[in-house]
Amino acid sequence: MCGIAGLFCKYEDLSDKIKLLSDMSKSLTRRGPDENGIFIDHNVALIHRRLVVIDKENGKQPMICGKKAEKYVIVYNGELYNTEELRQNLIKKGYEFKGHSDTEVVLKMYIEYGAKCASMLNGIFAFAVYEMYNKKLFLCRDKVGVKPLFYSEFKDGIVFGSEIKALLKSGKVKPVIDEQGLYEIFFLGPARTAGTGVFKNVNELLPGQYAEYYGGKLIKTTYFKLKAEEFTDTKEQAVEKVRYLLTDAIEKQLTSDVPLCFFLSGGLDSSIITKTASEFYRRNKMDNAVTYSVEYEDNKKYFQKSSFQPTSDVEYIKIMVENADTFHNEVILNNKKLAEALYPSVEARDLPGYVDVDSSLLLFCKEIKNNYTVALSGECADELFGGYPWYHNRDILFEDCFPWSRSQKIRSSILKENILPKGEEYVRQKYLDTINQTDKLSTDSELSARMREMFMLNYYWFMQCLLERKDRCSMYSGLEVRVPFCDYRIVEYAYNMPWEIKAFDGREKGIVRKAFEDILPLDIVWRKKSPYPKTHNPEYMDICSKKVKNILNKKTELNELLSKSGIENIINNPDSISSPWYGQLMKAPQILAYIIELDYWFDKYGVVIE
Repeated sequence: MCGIAGLFCKYEDLSDKIKLLSDMSKSLTRRGPDENGIFIDHNVALIHRRLVVIDKENGKQPMICGKKAEKYVIVYNGELYNTEELRQNLIKKGYEFKGHSDTEVVLKMYIEYGAKCASMLNGIFAFAVYEMYNKKLFLCRDKVGVKPLFYSEFKDGIVFGSEIKALLKSGKVKPVIDEQGLYEIFFLGPARTAGTGVFKNVNELLPGQYAEYYGGKLIKTTYFKLKAEEFTDTKEQAVEKVRYLLTDAIEKQLTSDVPLCFFLSGGLDSSIITKTASEFYRRNKMDNAVTYSVEYEDNKKYFQKSSFQPTSDVEYIKIMVENADTFHNEVILNNKKLAEALYPSVEARDLPGYVDVDSSLLLFCKEIKNNYTVALSGECADELFGGYPWYHNRDILFEDCFPWSRSQKIRSSILKENILPKGEEYVRQKYLDTINQTDKLSTDSELSARMREMFMLNYYWFMQCLLERKDRCSMYSGLEVRVPFCDYRIVEYAYNMPWEIKAFDGREKGIVRKAFEDILPLDIVWRKKSPYPKTHNPEYMDICSKKVKNILNKKTELNELLSKSGIENIINNPDSISSPWYGQLMKAPQILAYIIELDYWFDKYGVVIE
């Protein structure tokens, strides 16, 4: 994985902007700590920061291919999982290859097929190709949106980058937020509307979208979207297909020229990945798989059961470590460090985020990076296969709102009266925009139609928030994390799978459980879904409360928006919060942590409200 950026300025010679381009590059150093490169062609510059994973010598970027003026230049961030298949196809067409990097394959796919190459790629990626002869820039993001690609148009040009910070360093984008940005932060955060970057004039390519910048115009095209199709497989065939698709996706993602490890929570998803990989290693006479899990100091003492989190992970992790015969490492997080890591978590996202759910992952990945460069993780199975409680509670399922943020009262309570008064209306419209673009069949029952809508809500909102978290918090330490459940073939298959098959035996992710019941220990297969672990130690709440009290006593632009009494009520009555701010885990300590991140973001980024 890497970081990419670039500038296209119609009337500026970027040969004179080395300092500016270098600053843009340095802003992405954490994504690509191993190598860096800059390509300049008069008014166009492409920037690359490299994290070496495959083909160190022949995968250097920016990569150039072609003759004389008809040259193509690529900067690429990602991993391709059908590399060899595409390479062989290109060889038959007369192409030659210097190495075995997927970057070279992507570049030559573009040379051969142009924009049509996007639909042929299976992987997680964001890349830019510049056609020197045509003065044309091509930008592309993977089908599911695992890798980010932000951009901003300005008079006579465009700037793009893997992270917003690169755009801010370009001088073409200012840290300004308008009313829409405030609604995003206070009423949707840590999620954000697909395609927006919260800062004014900052946008992001959608999952499955590419863009062409030519003649001063940007034209965007959606090359992949979910389509409703008749599902013709039987239950038995679906079980076999799910097992095949997941196994194939996992095994394809084991390719690496550097050490690789696995996240293991003891849940169904990470256990499937760990077991499949360990069996692959055994067949190929490779060393035992290495796994990592995360825990918090004194969590055993303070753990509280809930409908969302009925059991702790520890006992299940032990079962899987023994079953898959892995070399296991447990990372135990300190609550003070967890709170302090809220600040670099903001820098990782360039926005307030998922608070300690982010900061814990950031610390976890930092520890793993001491020994490994690549990891596999079980993200997104819940969104695709109905793992969350809101899929299974009919009252919530048919409630006409985002199921993970059903009430805006707690959000409004931290704002002064009449500040952002249209919060509920703003959220409502975003919800409607999503369900209105849901593709359905005329034969869909009421339940089937609603399940498609729920799939789209999770896919474009909850899942994207988690993918953003995984990318930023891992890449902050130069750790590449792959997510096999996000293989687009799995996404397509799951979208059209009837609910009675998906919820096999009436269980969340029932079809996935059935597909692996003969492969995993039954205690793991039928374990009730449990979310990413959080700290239950009251020390964390105390730390956040003290920090927020200090924030409320400062004179800042942010405090002109915040309701001191509303926030103090959360501090003094943490148990009064009936539903989470977002998702399943953001209650009183996390709401306070969000305010801490907001304060830091305003200060660190010099945010100005327009």
